[in-house]
Amino acid sequence: MSEVKEKKVEDIKKEAEATKKCPVNKALYYIEEFLAGPMCGKCFPCEMGCYETEVRLKNIIEGLGSEADLFAIKKIASEMLEASRCKKGKDTAKFILEWMETGAYKEHVGGRCPDRECLALIEYRIIPDKCNMCGLCQDACKYSAVQGEKKKTYRSGYLPFEIRQKRCTKCGECIKVCPTGAIEIVDVKAKEPVGV
Repeated sequence: MSEVKEKKVEDIKKEAEATKKCPVNKALYYIEEFLAGPMCGKCFPCEMGCYETEVRLKNIIEGLGSEADLFAIKKIASEMLEASRCKKGKDTAKFILEWMETGAYKEHVGGRCPDRECLALIEYRIIPDKCNMCGLCQDACKYSAVQGEKKKTYRSGYLPFEIRQKRCTKCGECIKVCPTGAIEIVDVKAKEPVGV
């Protein structure tokens, strides 16, 4: 029975790596699945460490993380690695520390997700110089987040297209249909394009 649980821990890691690009999102996915399944809860460092790590990872993903969160996660994982009573807890600590080594955690604290997966840290923007005002992005948006007027041959003085950030779900449908590449992803804090 314990072999099945140990294999499950590896399976969760594989799922996290297959479904998420961002190391912080991988860690959160792993921790949530670990808490829901194979964690036995018999030792304090693993149980409390995982719950505290989950809270801090969510802060980082939501753009509320700080250097203190990074320090705490690293300390928790190091203590779990040494003090957990079973291989599952020790493996969890190893996975967390492995993902922390990528440098993505520090970038998140600075307000940037290098993989553009953490929605609180990115925005979709229409670059006016590239926009041909075809309106395909507006038609594709199910949430009415794109506002502006389609270009008509007999008219001038159009309301340019822009994305209303409070309505945007960052689904990416607008990017898929834009023929000119006028929609780019920008970091919320920097407000500079990071590419599509």
